[in-house]
Amino acid sequence: MNEKTFRNCVYIVIAILIIIFFTKDIPFFKDDFYENIKIVDNPSNILVLVNKNNKLPEDFIPNDLQPINLACSNADKKLVGIVKEKFEQLCHDANLLGYRIVAVSAYRDYNYQKELYENYVLEKGLEYADKCSARPGHSEHQTGLAVDVMGSNEDYDEFEKSPEFEWMKDNAHNYGFILRYPENKEKITGFKYEPWHYRYVGEEVAKIIYENKLTLEEYYEKYLNK
Repeated sequence: MNEKTFRNCVYIVIAILIIIFFTKDIPFFKDDFYENIKIVDNPSNILVLVNKNNKLPEDFIPNDLQPINLACSNADKKLVGIVKEKFEQLCHDANLLGYRIVAVSAYRDYNYQKELYENYVLEKGLEYADKCSARPGHSEHQTGLAVDVMGSNEDYDEFEKSPEFEWMKDNAHNYGFILRYPENKEKITGFKYEPWHYRYVGEEVAKIIYENKLTLEEYYEKYLNK
């Protein structure tokens, strides 16, 4: 082995050791989704972490579910009271600026999510289903704190192409909402990029997450799991 080859090998080994050192204690960088599942003990907390490793009780139903004003929803959808108020304020303020933001999905109970997930599995297979849909008990929608939206193009799958998305990206945190499944964070959240899915965490936390470009998992690791 000549000197140049040896030196390159040393650089590679050092790079690998650095990666191992900085990621060894960060569980969400491991491919351990749907393993070592914990049942959350604070399902009504606005900061509750629900994901592929943290599951809601099957019988959990939020206490304060309220219907979203139909001016802000395409059908009878519900959110927890404070979330409903903040979402309606967001919709109202956006509308004054010429943007149309509408809820297309909000609270879902355990059984509805179970049916939705099983349909994905039947139609697309397990691997695809796990990227696009949460297993029952693992959906934020069961908390009443999450909402899927669409814009003036009236297609939530195409929400990213709408002017409403640009407005939401810059302003949702001012109302306490975060983009829950950001682009290029799939290894952390466990879900593909969903530009239409927003989660209420309160204005203070939403601002921190927005300014530091974090996911909720990363916020937990940085600020809560100490």
